Amino acid sequence: GEQYLASDPQALIALTRRFVYLQEGDVVELTRERVQIFDEHGALVERPIKQAAFGSDAVERGEYRHYMLKEIHEQPQVIAETLEGRIAGGKVLNEILGVGASELLEKTQAVHIIACGTSYHAGLVARYWIETLAGVPCTTEIASEYRYRSPVVQPGTLFLTISQSGETADTLAALKMAKTRGYFAELAVCNVPESSLVRESRLVLMTRAGPEIGVASTKAFTTQLATLALFALALGRVKGMDEGRYRRGVRQLEQLPAMVAEALALDPQIKLLAEQFVDKEHALFLGRGTHWPIAMEGALKLKEISYIHAEAYAAGELKHGPLALVDANMPVIAIAPNDHLIDKLCSNMEEVRARGGRLYLFVEQGVARGFDGDNVLTLPKCGEISAPVVFTIPLQLLAYHVAVLRGTDVDQPRNLAKSVTVE
Repeated sequence: GEQYLASDPQALIALTRRFVYLQEGDVVELTRERVQIFDEHGALVERPIKQAAFGSDAVERGEYRHYMLKEIHEQPQVIAETLEGRIAGGKVLNEILGVGASELLEKTQAVHIIACGTSYHAGLVARYWIETLAGVPCTTEIASEYRYRSPVVQPGTLFLTISQSGETADTLAALKMAKTRGYFAELAVCNVPESSLVRESRLVLMTRAGPEIGVASTKAFTTQLATLALFALALGRVKGMDEGRYRRGVRQLEQLPAMVAEALALDPQIKLLAEQFVDKEHALFLGRGTHWPIAMEGALKLKEISYIHAEAYAAGELKHGPLALVDANMPVIAIAPNDHLIDKLCSNMEEVRARGGRLYLFVEQGVARGFDGDNVLTLPKCGEISAPVVFTIPLQLLAYHVAVLRGTDVDQPRNLAKSVTVE
């Protein structure tokens, strides 16, 4: 016989579909012949054997050169699966949060989001949505910072954690700490049903991204955004948001898989664009509003897999320091959706151009502001819910193609692990 031990079932899915999940405090004695589990008191216990919901075919590359590229192109499908059964009759079903969800949403007076890495960027986007759509105060914080301070928790605050694996050490520690701080409920947004985060949280929203093998998160991020948008709209409706705005938001979610597929069609153009980044050592990403976190995610992807030093800033902060970095050798990537901040962003772009900076613009259809001399790629017409997801796609593809051209290990970049299970 053979027994295996791993921090994530995806690592072993090619070997077995039968898993035993340890509980907090468990110790396991593993030999070739048997597995013995002892609880936190040293007593011999049995834990149930669970069957994985996906098979080994789900973790095969298929026709793709890298897992990351496969996972980028799976996004229309997994977003559709994430939304399936959660929208009906032009409305988000409150029942997705479980029994008594409407009452819970009514009680929610504030939301505190905790996450790490890419999940933290999803939380930053959600902060904008929750405050704008629901009128509910929301803060988003890095788990490794939250757990070492003394947060002041207002009555009626919902504690919301985000994690792809559900095993992120700092996020789990933050959740454990939060249970002593007076939050009225804990909600986990997660991709792994049997994970520690899911088991320890009162409420759960699964992202349904399926196995994600590439260390640099792609489809897990966009399904997190789709799931958080469902939550923000459900909360907004309970809190009395404008009916027309609510229905437009739901409609954008319904159209999201097709819009992401349309953005993926830019792949050949982005591959050509990537050639201009091969010899670069630095890059600057700019965005405003919900697209500042998307700029942060784009910068993270580029640095993770191509090893190019990349930073992201809110575009309005250019004059407060980052503008000193701009010259002909500094590529500046800007995200330009056609929203209420477009005029401000265009002004920031003129500042970059005036300093000789090289602009690379991802613009929404309908934005025509005299950037013909720059590298401009046009994305489909979006809305306040769909735009952050759609604009993520070209940034993922850019990072991927630059990394391939630079010859790095795309799926397993140096010094990084898929699930950060230690502090």
